[in-house]
Amino acid sequence: MNKQQWIKKAIVVSMCTTIGFSSLVATGIGTTPVAAASVSSTGQKVVNLGKKYMGVRYQFGASTSTTRVFDCSSFTKYIFKKYGVNLPRTSAAQSKVGKAVSKANLRVGDLVFFSSGSRANGRNVTHVGVYAGNGKILHTYGSPGVTLSNLNSGHWKKTYLKARRVL
Repeated sequence: MNKQQWIKKAIVVSMCTTIGFSSLVATGIGTTPVAAASVSSTGQKVVNLGKKYMGVRYQFGASTSTTRVFDCSSFTKYIFKKYGVNLPRTSAAQSKVGKAVSKANLRVGDLVFFSSGSRANGRNVTHVGVYAGNGKILHTYGSPGVTLSNLNSGHWKKTYLKARRVL
């Protein structure tokens, strides 16, 4: 192969490589932001489904086979199952699945856990909700049933324990 043929081959290979990488970037294949966006959109779908049940009454120990009433963990179990995530039945068991995530790195769809209510001692998980973005949690707890609450103030700020990512 002479020098001119070698240069032509090098240019062709270089152009193919550039086009190939450009196509990957344009389609988002192999890039982290697209993978994160996919997880984020699933988290948003979970939250959107949960919001359809706003106001549904809270009942401790509610069955997982009904949407007439929920307790905190039957609610999360139900809305996540619709998107292929089979959570355990109790908030304490749910707090052990997925990957730990810091409060500062919460994403829409992350599970958030609290030590709240008559069974709370400040260490044991007794309540679960779903991070809904903008400092809000979607959960059910007493009256008014399924609702949005502020994670960063009052009762929920004081009783927050941890978060887990299951999506």
